[in-house]
Amino acid sequence: MKSVLITGANRGIGLELTRDRLAHGDSVIACARDPDNAAALDGLHGAHRATMDRLTLNVVDAASVFALCSSVGERPIDVLVANAGIIGPERQSTLDMDYEGWADTFAVNTMGPLRVVQALLPNLRRAPHALVMIVSSQMGSMTSASSDRLAYRASKAAVNKVAQALASDFKPMGIAVIAVHPGWVRTDMGGAQAPLSPTESARGLSRLIDETGLERTGQFINVDGAQLGW
Repeated sequence: MKSVLITGANRGIGLELTRDRLAHGDSVIACARDPDNAAALDGLHGAHRATMDRLTLNVVDAASVFALCSSVGERPIDVLVANAGIIGPERQSTLDMDYEGWADTFAVNTMGPLRVVQALLPNLRRAPHALVMIVSSQMGSMTSASSDRLAYRASKAAVNKVAQALASDFKPMGIAVIAVHPGWVRTDMGGAQAPLSPTESARGLSRLIDETGLERTGQFINVDGAQLGW
């Protein structure tokens, strides 16, 4: 049984990963900006009150992160899944950029994961073999020259670097850190044409949670387990 904290757990991949880890018998801390207005998450909580907590978390708000830490207390965290993210502004190309929206995208997608991981490091260190999984995207890979959704792509390229740096610093502590591409998923962000359902993506990420140790720390990994180029 693992203790798993998931950000952005109210919908899409985060919700399905919460469901999957509960089915594995894990204890799950499901975090969302407004968990009291998340019907599906509320339903899960009703069925798993003994093994699930619903906590409020806005990853861009230092006070919210501090409140989360107070709620978690000294509980060990075996797995931290930094899943909360946004697609970014409507205008985000090299020819027409919403710069304020770009800054918001970086705040959520790049700085948010680091803020949460830093704050919960004492809890990760209390677990014997902790794992930090940062949900990134292949759209942020430097191997892709595509220019659509530039704000989103840039934020994910940057969070990949955050994951690399965390892996370097956390390896001596025995904590593994990976960035993952969850696949192209049928969510509000991925759209209706995406080939993977949130459930399929969550199952793949769940397998990575169970199979990943320090031997893969610092890698960028596809949902099917294949290593990706940064």
